[in-house]
Formats: sequence, C-alpha cells, structure tokens
Amino acid sequence: MRTIQISGGRIIDPSRNLDGVGDLWIGRGRILNVGEGYDDPEVILDARGMIVCPGLIDCHVHLREPGNEEDETIATGAAAALVGGVTSVACMPNTLPALDTQGAAEFIVLQAQRARKANVYPVGAVSKGRKGLELAELGQLVEGGAVAFTDDGAPVASASLMRQALTYARMFDRAVMQHCQVPELTVGGVMNEGFESTRLGLPGMPAAAEDIMVARDIRLAEITGGRLHIQHISTARSVELVREGKRRGINVTAEACPHHFSLTDECLRGFDSNFKMNPPLRTYTDVEAVIEGLKDGTIEILATDHAPHAPEKKLREIDQAPFGIVGLETLLPITIKSLIEPGHLTWPDVIRALTIEPAKLLGIAKGTLAPGADADVTIIDPETRWTIDASKFVSKSRNTPFHGWEVRGRARTVIVAGEVRYTLA
Repeated sequence: MRTIQISGGRIIDPSRNLDGVGDLWIGRGRILNVGEGYDDPEVILDARGMIVCPGLIDCHVHLREPGNEEDETIATGAAAALVGGVTSVACMPNTLPALDTQGAAEFIVLQAQRARKANVYPVGAVSKGRKGLELAELGQLVEGGAVAFTDDGAPVASASLMRQALTYARMFDRAVMQHCQVPELTVGGVMNEGFESTRLGLPGMPAAAEDIMVARDIRLAEITGGRLHIQHISTARSVELVREGKRRGINVTAEACPHHFSLTDECLRGFDSNFKMNPPLRTYTDVEAVIEGLKDGTIEILATDHAPHAPEKKLREIDQAPFGIVGLETLLPITIKSLIEPGHLTWPDVIRALTIEPAKLLGIAKGTLAPGADADVTIIDPETRWTIDASKFVSKSRNTPFHGWEVRGRARTVIVAGEVRYTLA
C-alpha cells in the first residue's frame, strides 16, 4: 500500500470533534495521523479549499441484486456510491430471493469484494421471505455478515413478530430497522393523503399510518430493551414521537432522506412518477419538522433510500409505477442546498450524520479518521457548481426528481482501504 499525504484540506472528523486545516496521512490501508509529517509520501493529494472527512456511510440502499439486475447491481450501486462520496453502504434485503439466509448475506459480501468499489454491508430480513409471518434465522444472518435487520419495503405489521425481532436482535447487539407504516391504511395509496391528493384525484397514504407504527414500535423497544431504528422518517408527529422516546431513554434512532427535507407533495401536480416514493412526499409542515428534528439531534442520521428502477418501469402511469428514487449521486448537493446553505446544519453536523452516527447504528468500524482506523476518506469540493444530469449517472437507473437542478458541492476524490477508487474527472 502506498503512503498518501492529503495536503492542506479542512479536516472534519466529528468522531473526535476535529475541525481544522491540516494534512492527513495514510499508509498500509490505515489512517496514520493528522498533522504529523512522514518522509517521502508516494502520493500527494492537494486538498486546499476542500473538505477532508471520513468516508461517508449510507445505511439505507437498495442494490437489487439478486433478482432485479436490470435496475441495479452490487457493482453498479457501489460505483454510484463512490461518485456520491460514499465509501460504505448497507444494502436492503428486498431482493429476489429475499436476503433471509446466511448464504444470501455471504453472496452480498462476496459480490462487493469482487467489485472493489464501496464497502457493502448486508442487512438481513426480519422475517422469512419478508412475509411478516415467521422470524428469519437472525443468528445465521449475523454469521453471514448481516449488520442489522429489516423487512424494508414491507413493514413488520405483526406486533408480536416485531417484539420477537427486537428481543432476539438484542442478543446480537443489532438494530431492527423498521419501515414504519400500517399497511391497512396505505393500500392502493400513491401519494400523501391530504389537500393535494384530493385535488389531483389520487389515492392517499395518511401520515397517521406512519405515526401509529412509530408509536407502537417505540413502545415495543421500551419493553424489550431492543435497538429500534426508524427508517426514512417523514411526518411531523413521527419526529415528535422519536423525540419523546429519546427523552424517556428508549433506544431509538431515526434517519431522514434528502427528498423528505427538500420536496413536498405539491411536486406531484405534474403526475411525474419520479416524485412517487414510499413513504410519500409530505407537506411543508412535515418538511419543517424533519429539518427541526435534524437540527436538535432527534434525527441523527442522513440516508438516501437509494431505490433504482429501470426507465421502462418508472415511465408507467403514476398509479402503476413503482415507488422510489435513486439518491447516492445526489446526496451531497441536495443536502448542501437544503440544509447547509439555509443555515439549518453546519458541515460538521452533516458529516456527523453521514459518518460516525450511521457507523454506530450498524456497528461497523468506520466513520472516523482516528490513527489506525481503516483509510476510508472522502475529499469534498464544497463550492464547485454543477447541474444534476441523470443521463450521466453511474447507477443503472435514472429515476431522480432532481434532474436539472443547479447545485454546488460534490465528491472530488474517494479513498477506500487506502486506495484511490474515484476521482472526479
């Protein structure tokens, strides 16, 4: 492994409350030190005017392999992650077949190793086949490399099964990540239930469907002592419930996605399926509540819910098109535009939510620039201005609502295990 000197950048490492200009040294795939010099670096990367931080971590990504490789593969998704500055992703289990066995988890790990792009960590299914009827073999999934459990895309509707999952996952110190939604309240829904859905004549998904499930699962986490993680939180009441749960000392965390703090249900007025997602875009009040939750630490993690779909799928009528958008390659600029530029969060706040906090959730030794840590590093150009162009995505899919947006900030260089694996052309 070559010795690399990253010179003159603004080094931000929230895991150590570090924020200052200096040099970062890398050697043998590890962080050597911040500030101290070494003789004759083999590579010098000029980072003046750049931000140097731990490699970003996305704890909520759909990679579609196996089963829907026309949408994305582990290799293409991991490559798209690098373009977005993300060095580690946790992939969801809604594959075909579901990621519910040790062998399935090992397959994800092996494919990621073959790709040699971003690190990929499998998240195992809570239930066999993600059918919500019988608990999956959680212990075997852990042996296969699973870092957490979820039936994402299909809520764990049974309170009894969710209680079991929280209890058993606690034995392995793993979090249960829940897509919080009461299925009976959202059947056939296309968008948020409210004024806009009525105006457009589209079936709605009420905010209460999320709120009720969040309340239930926080209570289950309280009685089991399990680790509960609320995925893609989207409603004002859900944010309030998480805040209340934290005050009571319950082990609950939450994540917010860029589309839920930058867009509202009014975007559906054009019937564009690129704005169709689950949970759906909500109201301005909900957006403001999510931002406030990020500001006060109620929501400690940022994630994309990267959900690629081949163009022919998203081109269907809005009630027939699948839910979801790609997000890995737009994570940084949309976060900058929606959170940093308006003054809601600082750069250290954002980097914390994309490094050490998701690392804690997943229990992985990432998200820090401490000496001896894995040399996963992202160098960000915070000022470069560019236009999001979906046709240039590395992802196999193009389903984004942000095409054509004028933005600033993007990853300039991305290092994984001490190896430069992406450089902006």
